[in-house]
Amino acid sequence: MRDARSTMIDDIERLVRVESPSADLDAVARAADAVTALGTARIGAEPERIVLRGHTHLRWRLGRGPRRVLLLGHHDTVWPLGSLDTRPFEVRDGVLRGPGCFDMKAGLVMALHAIAALDDPDGVTLLVTGDEEIGSPSSRGLIESEAAGCAAALVLEAAAEGGALKTERKGTSLYEVLVRGVAAHAGLEPERGVNATIEAAHQILAVAAIARAEAGTTVTPTLLRAGDTTNTVPASARLAVDVRVRDAAEQARVDRAMRGLSPVLDGASLVVGGGVNRPPLPAFASAELFGRAAALADRLGVGPLTSAAVGGASDGNFTAGAGTPTLDGLGAVGGGAHADHEHVLIAELPRRTALLSALVRDLLGTHPPSRPDEEAADGGPAG
Repeated sequence: MRDARSTMIDDIERLVRVESPSADLDAVARAADAVTALGTARIGAEPERIVLRGHTHLRWRLGRGPRRVLLLGHHDTVWPLGSLDTRPFEVRDGVLRGPGCFDMKAGLVMALHAIAALDDPDGVTLLVTGDEEIGSPSSRGLIESEAAGCAAALVLEAAAEGGALKTERKGTSLYEVLVRGVAAHAGLEPERGVNATIEAAHQILAVAAIARAEAGTTVTPTLLRAGDTTNTVPASARLAVDVRVRDAAEQARVDRAMRGLSPVLDGASLVVGGGVNRPPLPAFASAELFGRAAALADRLGVGPLTSAAVGGASDGNFTAGAGTPTLDGLGAVGGGAHADHEHVLIAELPRRTALLSALVRDLLGTHPPSRPDEEAADGGPAG
């Protein structure tokens, strides 16, 4: 029988080779086909296929009992079609590489293998969404409804630096400020115009001033577009704003401040769109689960575990916002999410998969876990 590590590498390769940029609905559907085939082979059950606004999501509800543990992941990536041509899948010197391997196709494989290692997965739901990288516009309601009433949501996003679990995530808000001015010829009569670019500059400074470094609140003007031609006073501009906050009160304060922006130039006007995207995942939502995971890691010999607070958001923000205890970063150990050096450390795959399986088992209240070396002797969590 093949060892667990080799089987997991092959499974990750199968998923990485099916490219799945979030905005390409056909590509996401093809990736869902690949996850369906692999999941059916590993856990012996087919998922429900749920298509919302064109995005394909997969849901396995295992057993007939009440839902107790939600495993949460996504199969879409940030990488455009053709990325494999310049960043091919490869395994070398204990490191696995390929677009989307770390964020988060390795995490999906880990979830499937962890479930396969359970004697009885009754009460486990595995939800794999197809639009996480663009803010989960279609899947948010699905995620929140699946999390409701569960004892825990375990998120298969990749671990933080050094393999730390993610016990706190900032909430995110996304805004667009539309600036309206008045066009005029830049050479003949610029004084008759209202310059939207200059108004946008005023608004950039006003937006940046909303941040509170002492509270961990960042308010970052990002993308700016203005004008149509080089010899015309611009009549319009658009400014995108990225907001990250640690708590709901700060998120509400920033929202009020953004909607309270006012024009500086006579004749200019503003329209502020967007708003809250994901609520914060506060530390208290993860504390008890992290304690469980740390104790299990010590028992399995894969500890000690560390934790990290991160600025990036995930679908775990939604499960925590729904009131479900949530532990994030249970996926691959490695680095380079969304970057050319994206990679997974192979040695950690069976260790972290054994920990995930043990944590699910513990939450279900079933028998104690075995050590990962004992699982490997039986062929590992591949089932």
